Amino acid sequence: MDKNILQSLDSKDKQTLQKGLENLIEQTYVIENEYKILNENYNSLKAMVSEIIEVLPTALWILDTQKNIILQNREALNNSNLLKQIKLEKKHYELEFEGRFYIVKIITQNQKTIISATDISDEKRNERLASMGSVAAHLAHEIRNPIGSISLLASTLFSRSELKNKHIVLEIQKAISRVERIVNSTLLFTKGVHINASEFNLLELKDECEQAINSYNFSSAIEFEIIFLDLKIKADKALLSLVLQNLIYNGIDAIEENENPKPKIKIIANIEKNSLIIRVYDNGCEIKDENLVFEAFKTTKLKGNGLGLSLSKEIIKAHNGELGFEKEPKNFYLSLPLV
Repeated sequence: MDKNILQSLDSKDKQTLQKGLENLIEQTYVIENEYKILNENYNSLKAMVSEIIEVLPTALWILDTQKNIILQNREALNNSNLLKQIKLEKKHYELEFEGRFYIVKIITQNQKTIISATDISDEKRNERLASMGSVAAHLAHEIRNPIGSISLLASTLFSRSELKNKHIVLEIQKAISRVERIVNSTLLFTKGVHINASEFNLLELKDECEQAINSYNFSSAIEFEIIFLDLKIKADKALLSLVLQNLIYNGIDAIEENENPKPKIKIIANIEKNSLIIRVYDNGCEIKDENLVFEAFKTTKLKGNGLGLSLSKEIIKAHNGELGFEKEPKNFYLSLPLV
């Protein structure tokens, strides 16, 4: 401000001017602080949105008008090839890619294209399992009655056959037993596992294992070694017997697919850290796909139906235990807490 003007002002005008300047400076500071707070809030909100986008289980891309990626989250980076399969002309559809299923949504806004792809493979799997379980249960009920009649007739035929023909009838009975096991396992799987625990000696399971081996049809000269403990446990004996049966048959089938000069299955029970551990070893073919081992209705075995191991896992889970496998040396094991 011009000095002459300042000098011409009286003291009252100078005080008024000074106060006005002080108010202006104060307002400037207030505005500046508000701007800083607003800017901090904006940056905080921006960081929060970015963090949310990053942790989304959905793959997210934002494209410019030239269809170039200007933003993508971690899930999108992990599925970079998926974007190439997405049809931008569609707004909402289901896409199958590399064995997975996705719901794709496309939104165009402010000259930008927002694409999201949500993995719904687990939901699809559950839907298919429910459908397959329903069909399997129906078929199992339809098969059960004629199989029962054939089993009864086979027993009658065995008693009336000549000694030289009895081995043929025995093979028929073993084949019938296999179908009965599949039917019973299917019904148990579709109805759900409910344990009926009671106290029994572990050696009784050894007898069940021996009976299971004798009732199974196989051609290899397999050596069996069964080492169990003289120990009382409380569990569902029938269901544990079914689990061991499935593990034994799984080992036999693996050996039948592999040419081993000394095929052997070893079943050993031990106490480890207050848990009962039963391991079933076999020197048959290796596990082909670890991801399918416990998957229902999926199997890589020539003689498998895809239910045995999946059902066994449910049974052990119902006992608050664990069913797993190890590759070296190859074995399937079940672990049960001792109460």
